[in-house]
Amino acid sequence: MAEYLILIYEDEQVYADADPSVLQETMAAHDRFTEQIVEHGGTVVGGQALQPVSTATTIRGDVVTDGPFAETKEALGGYYLVDAEDLDQALAIAKLCPAPGGGVEVRPVMVFE
Repeated sequence: MAEYLILIYEDEQVYADADPSVLQETMAAHDRFTEQIVEHGGTVVGGQALQPVSTATTIRGDVVTDGPFAETKEALGGYYLVDAEDLDQALAIAKLCPAPGGGVEVRPVMVFE
């Protein structure tokens, strides 16, 4: 098994303006997604939602700035770390990840011997 990071990119404003029922539906979708990971033969190693991008601090060299470095509609909102047999299995799992306001990115975790 190898570890893959599923990064969730969405428009944060969708949730900032959302009715509480939308947030409940989103959480239910993520609960279902964690079940689907196991159903597809993967394992959830970890995962978290992130605070809004307005709370970010960016460091480039010796320069520290408040907020994100790049202005974008979609921001990294959370991630899942999963164990999967290979990239194909990780992609099949990632396609199930709820991200209605954006998309997901799958990246293999680098292993240092």
